[in-house]
Amino acid sequence: MVLLLLLAVAPLAQAQVAIYRCTDASGAVTLQNGTPCPKGSKEVKRVVEPAPAQSRQQFLSGSTAPVAPPAPSPAAPAAAPAPTAVAPAPNTPATPAPDRSARTPPPPLFECRTWEGHRYLGDEAQPPPRCIPLAVTGLDGTNATAGAGSACQMVDDQCQAVPDNLLCQGWTQRLNDVESQSVGGGDNRAYAQAEAERLRTIIAGSTCAAP
Repeated sequence: MVLLLLLAVAPLAQAQVAIYRCTDASGAVTLQNGTPCPKGSKEVKRVVEPAPAQSRQQFLSGSTAPVAPPAPSPAAPAAAPAPTAVAPAPNTPATPAPDRSARTPPPPLFECRTWEGHRYLGDEAQPPPRCIPLAVTGLDGTNATAGAGSACQMVDDQCQAVPDNLLCQGWTQRLNDVESQSVGGGDNRAYAQAEAERLRTIIAGSTCAAP
């Protein structure tokens, strides 16, 4: 039987052939190259290509389990990309946002009208009364001369509060009016400059200041 097995295996290395696997009544197994099994035997026919020794061994042993392919060799790890140089950010300090929550609404403002009809903005609801000069006549009914004396009438300016939605506009207008006086000449220039600085401080600390 061993000789028969060797003869059957040898042709497997040649061209395509038909192999017969024969099992007789006693259970003995033989392989026949191109020759069908004798009558009364269990026959298994297989046409095979030239195959590796492992495939021939499977057929000889009657195993039909698939042969696991050889494990692929591990692929070489991909090279990590070169790190990209990042330019350092300029060391510029961030400008803090103004804290609007610390600001308060502007104080009340009043639009006043003098006895002569002149209008102005002020932060007093009732300014001090004004002395309006009066014409003085002499005892003879004629106009008084420079040495005859003088008189005036005390009058109040009429004021009303500026609406809340116009307060910022009103304070800005008042500052512009005072600044125009501070650039001129005269005795009131120093007072106008000091008043303009006071008004700027009020506006800067209120919600009227620019964000």
